[in-house]
Amino acid sequence: MAAMPETIGGIPLHPLVVHAVVVLIPLAALGVITIALVPKWRSRFGILVVGVAAFAAVMVPIATSSGEQLQESKGGGDLIDEHAELGGAALYSAIPLLIFAVVLWWLGLRAGRDAPVSRWLNWLVPALAIGVAVVAIVQMVLIGHSGAKAVWSGA
Repeated sequence: MAAMPETIGGIPLHPLVVHAVVVLIPLAALGVITIALVPKWRSRFGILVVGVAAFAAVMVPIATSSGEQLQESKGGGDLIDEHAELGGAALYSAIPLLIFAVVLWWLGLRAGRDAPVSRWLNWLVPALAIGVAVVAIVQMVLIGHSGAKAVWSGA
């Protein structure tokens, strides 16, 4: 496998890629919350939410790998180490977010085909999806804040 470039046009790859993750995961999370709360939108907008969540999940390992490359080339420090540790866990919220987006979309498709699932599943899945989405948003805020703190403090 070819090594990932460290820079694009002289700019480190990590800040370029990480902005996609920091924007797309909260966007996907808001989409999951929306289709969890508005069942009639699941079949219509669910595929869009799944697409955003999938792209965000794919970008997370690229962001973490490029961050590790940047950390190796520039050195570490307490703030960088904290950011790296938080960023390393981003996939643990991106994957569940994607799974719940798919399941909510699937529930919407089933309802549209007059093949709804049991009532408890239609209550439990959206409730869990909202919880996962909130966790993903909070995690992105913490990761982004720690990264900004590391950059702007001169670390």
